[in-house]
Amino acid sequence: MRRVAKLRPPAPIAFDACHSTPSIWSAARAMRTVAKFPHEIREIEHTEIVLPDGCRLAARIWLPADAEETPVPAILEYLPYRKNDLTAKRDASMHPYTAGHGYACVRVDMRGAGESDGVLHDEYLEQELRDGVDVIAWIAEQPWCDGNVGMKGISWGGFNGLQVAALQPPALKAVITLCSTDDRYADDVHYMGGCHLIENISWASIMLARNSLPPDPRLVGERWRDMWIERLKGSGLWLEHWLGHQRRDAFWQHGSVCEDIGRIECPVYAVGGWADGYTNTVFRLLESLEVPVKGLVGPWAHTYPHIGAPGPAIGWLQEELRWWDYWLKGRDTGIMDEPRLRAWMQEAVEPKTWYESRAGRWIAEPGWPSADIRWTPFALDAGGRLAGQGEDAAGGALAVSSPLSVGQHGGKWCSYALPGDQPADQNADDIGSLVFETAPLDAPMEILGAPVATLELESDKPVATVALRLSTVAPDGAATRFTYTVLNLTHRASHEAPEPLEPGKRYTVEIPLNNIGQQIPAGHRLRLSISTTYWPIVWPAPEPVTLTVHTGASSLRLPVRSARAEDETLQPFGEVEHAPALPVTEIEQPDAYWRVTHDLANDAHLVEIGDGYGTIRFDNIDLTLAMNGVERYGYSDGDYGSVTGEARWEAALSRGDWSMRTVTETTLISDRDNFRVVARMQAFEGDELAYEQSWDRTIPRDLV
Repeated sequence: MRRVAKLRPPAPIAFDACHSTPSIWSAARAMRTVAKFPHEIREIEHTEIVLPDGCRLAARIWLPADAEETPVPAILEYLPYRKNDLTAKRDASMHPYTAGHGYACVRVDMRGAGESDGVLHDEYLEQELRDGVDVIAWIAEQPWCDGNVGMKGISWGGFNGLQVAALQPPALKAVITLCSTDDRYADDVHYMGGCHLIENISWASIMLARNSLPPDPRLVGERWRDMWIERLKGSGLWLEHWLGHQRRDAFWQHGSVCEDIGRIECPVYAVGGWADGYTNTVFRLLESLEVPVKGLVGPWAHTYPHIGAPGPAIGWLQEELRWWDYWLKGRDTGIMDEPRLRAWMQEAVEPKTWYESRAGRWIAEPGWPSADIRWTPFALDAGGRLAGQGEDAAGGALAVSSPLSVGQHGGKWCSYALPGDQPADQNADDIGSLVFETAPLDAPMEILGAPVATLELESDKPVATVALRLSTVAPDGAATRFTYTVLNLTHRASHEAPEPLEPGKRYTVEIPLNNIGQQIPAGHRLRLSISTTYWPIVWPAPEPVTLTVHTGASSLRLPVRSARAEDETLQPFGEVEHAPALPVTEIEQPDAYWRVTHDLANDAHLVEIGDGYGTIRFDNIDLTLAMNGVERYGYSDGDYGSVTGEARWEAALSRGDWSMRTVTETTLISDRDNFRVVARMQAFEGDELAYEQSWDRTIPRDLV
C-alpha cells in the first residue's frame, strides 16, 4: 500500500456554487407569533457591564417596562456568539416572550466577542466562568431585578450554565441547560470514546472565523478597529490546543462538572434531542445530581425545542416559564409534580438524511435509572445472528478490517437538522463491517437507555478503533441507524491513562452505546454492525487494523421498556409560540449541502459539506452579514497517510461605506506518528489587507 513519507498540506480547495436547502429555521416559520403579553416590554439594545478588572461586557436586555418600580427575576444567557448579529434573529424570538411574562432577560456576549472588550482565547476558561459569576452579581444588584437569577443556554451556554452553577453564585437560583455536557472529554465536539472527532476540525474552523469578526462601530465607536486587531492577534488556533490534549487530562477535567457534581446546589432542567451529540448528559445528570432535576429528550437535533427539528416541536417557551415561575417566583406551576424524565419514543422510519418530523409518542419515567427497564441479552453467533434468550449461538472467531469508506453514510456527530447530516441507509457502510442480525421480531420492542455491547476481541495493531451501530432493518432490507458509539481500544480501561494493545492478546471490553428511545416494530430485524473505521465521524487509527471478534464470549444487552397506559395520559406540551420576528432581509440563502463522491479513476473518496448563514441584512440597524463555509474530508486509494480534513470560511460585515471581510482556512493531515495543522487567517478592511496570520503545527499522536 502506498505511503506518504512526509506530511504535506494538500492542494487548495476549489469551491463550487450549489443549490440552497432547508434549515432549522424552516420549522420556526410554522410557529404562532405572540405580540401581546401580560407585561409591556422595554428593550435596552446595548449596555455595558463593567467587571471588577475594568473589562466591559456587552449586553442586550429585555424587561417589563415597569421593572424598576416592580423588580422581577432575571434570566441570563451568556455566549460568545455576538448578540448584535449572529444570534440576533434567534434571540428576538425568545427573550421578549419571556420578558413579556415578567422577567428581565439579559443576553451577554462574553469577553472577546461581539462588542465586549478583550480576547476570547478558548472555551470555558477560568476567566469566562469568573466573569459569569460577576455578571450574575451585577444583574442581582440592578434596580429592575428582585435578586433572583436563572441561567439558561444551549450548547456553549448550556455548558457554562452548569459550570457557573458549580461556582455557586448566591443569586443563581435555577438553571436550564440544553444540548450540553457535564464531561468535556466524554461528550463534546473534540473526542468520543477516546477517538478524535472530525467535529473538532469543524468547530475549530467555525470559531476561528467567528473570532475574526470585529465589534460594530455603531456601538463601540472609533475604538472598533483596535479591538478587532487585538482579537485577530490574540485569539489563536484553538485546534492546536485541543489536539494537544488527546487523553482526559486536567485540560478537559476543568469545566467538567462531573468531577464534583455536588458543587451544583441549584435545580437543573436538562434538555436534549436524539439527533444531537449531547443526549447522554441528560441521563447522567438525572442519575448524579443531588438537587431537584428534570430531563427532557425529543427527536430534535442541536436546537431549542420550540424550533424542534426534526419535529414535532413543542411549546418550549411556555415550559421554560413554568420552570422559572416555580423556582424564581415561588409559584406552584405543577412542573415538579410531573415525571422527572419525558422522552420521545421514536418509531421506525425509512433511512433519510433529513427528516421534517419523526413519528413516535411521548413517554415518561418517574426517575432515572428506571425500575421498569428490563435488560434483555442477545448473543453474537459465528453465523452472523443476534441470538435471543433460548436460542443457541455458535462460538467462533470473525475478523474485520474495514475500508476507510465505512462511515461515509453515518451523518454528522452532532446534527443541525440540515439535509445530509443524519445517517443514510446503513447497508453501504455495513458492506465493510461485521454484521449480526436477529430474526424478524414477533412483537414490537421498545428500547430506552444505553445499550451495552460486551466484546471479546483481539487486534493485530497496538492502536485500534472499534465502531458499533444498531439499526432497524425493514422487511425490504432498508437499514436505519438509531444509535452508535466508537471506542479507541487503547482507552478500553481508562481515558486518563490509555495503554497500547498487545497484538494477538484477547481483551474483554464493555462498550455502552449512546442513549436512545426507539421502537423496533414486529417484522423488523435488529442489526449490530462492527467496524474498524468510521470516517469521517472520527479520525482513523494510524494504520489499517484487523480486529478478531470471538463470538462465544460476546453479547449485546438492550434496555427494554414496556409500553404503559400512563404514557397516554401525559400532560401535553403547549402549542409552539414565539415573539415577533426581527426585521431581516434575506439577500442570499445559505448553501447547505452534503455530497459523497468516489472518483473511480483515482479511487479518491470525498465528503463535502456546505454550511453557513448566507447573506442577510438586519434592517433595524442597517447591517449586512455574510458568512458561509465548506468542509472537505477525503482520502485516496485506501491510504491512511492521505486522510485529510479541510475547512474554509468567509465572513463579511458591512454598513454604508464601512466593510470588512475575513477568510479562514484550516487543514488537518497525519501520518503514523503525528498530526499536522496548517491554517491561515486573512482580514480585510474594505479592499485592503488589515491583518494576516498563518500557523503550521506538528502535534504527536498520543495513542490516537
